[in-house]
Amino acid sequence: MNENQVNDTVQEVKDIFAKFLEEKKLRKTPERFALLEEIYTRNDHFDAEQLYIDMKTKNFKVSRATVYNTLDILAECDLIRKHHFGQNLSYYEKSHSYRQHDHLVCSSCNKILEFCDPRIQSIRDLVGEHYKFKIESHSLIFYGTCSDCE
Repeated sequence: MNENQVNDTVQEVKDIFAKFLEEKKLRKTPERFALLEEIYTRNDHFDAEQLYIDMKTKNFKVSRATVYNTLDILAECDLIRKHHFGQNLSYYEKSHSYRQHDHLVCSSCNKILEFCDPRIQSIRDLVGEHYKFKIESHSLIFYGTCSDCE
């Protein structure tokens, strides 16, 4: 994504978030919107503590509680996805206007790689048809060792 596309996406998710907060009668605080912007300008999977540290490093005054609470609200609003990659830690990624993808997780260094393979979509469609089941989403995670750790 180029900078203009990122800026357009950030504005779009801010509008969605503002509407969601209004509907839920929640406060539209600068901290919540700053966290949302930080999330949508990064290109990685992150945990709440890393997000908190990154905000502090940028001299933004935000509490850990605000980070955790905002992440919960953003997940409820479907602007981020929460993952558990086999650790006692939740990872998050932005989810608005992003294609379905799956993950490779290195068991040694915890590196997370994304991949997209159209054959998985075909399998998903076949399974749904076979079991007469409307699949709305899926999560596929492969665990192993990345090339850097071999």
